[in-house]
Amino acid sequence: MQRKIITTSDGSHSLYVPELNEHYHSIHGAIQESRHVFIEAGLKQAAKNNSAISVFEVGFGTGLNALLTYLESERLGLKINYTSVEAFPLEEAIFNALNYPQETGEGKQAFELLHSSSWEVKNSISENFSLLKLKTSLLDVILENDQYDLVYFDAFGPLVQPEMWTDEIFSKLYHAMKKGGVLVTYCSKGEVQRAMKRAGFSVEKIPGPPGKREMVRATKE
Repeated sequence: MQRKIITTSDGSHSLYVPELNEHYHSIHGAIQESRHVFIEAGLKQAAKNNSAISVFEVGFGTGLNALLTYLESERLGLKINYTSVEAFPLEEAIFNALNYPQETGEGKQAFELLHSSSWEVKNSISENFSLLKLKTSLLDVILENDQYDLVYFDAFGPLVQPEMWTDEIFSKLYHAMKKGGVLVTYCSKGEVQRAMKRAGFSVEKIPGPPGKREMVRATKE
């Protein structure tokens, strides 16, 4: 799968996949989208009542969400156990060229560790942040019940990966989450919301990042 580095409107990089005609992030700004959707709407919500959080990410991708979560864990003193699935890891030449540490002004060593750390084993990135990367897809991974406080649902969109936005997928995630757990995603399509509700989630639409009117936050009540 060919991937090309592009520069989004806030100066941060993303990737474009020509054969899918799909970007990894919003062209209006990769970092600002990830901060808005996953940190502000997700991590900070989950951290209100927790000093230690288990995160499950659908799509490790460029490692941007993991980097921003690491940086926030250092700022807030949060203990983070971060698990991510990725069926198509990036080549070293690509992740080494991404400019996220330069754009955030911090985290260069951590970003390198996030990508260079071994797959299938838990890695200690810092005293507060551990990372488990699984080279598989959400369709194939086996998840235990009641494991996660927070889910970052960052798959390609429903038009590109319809198999990732089904009742079965959201039911799988629902059972893997703890009571009170939060799932956040950039996608607010009506059918996606209905699939979440059928799985048992309480669903709310909240303001989206620049270039997108709405996003979704779902809670296991």
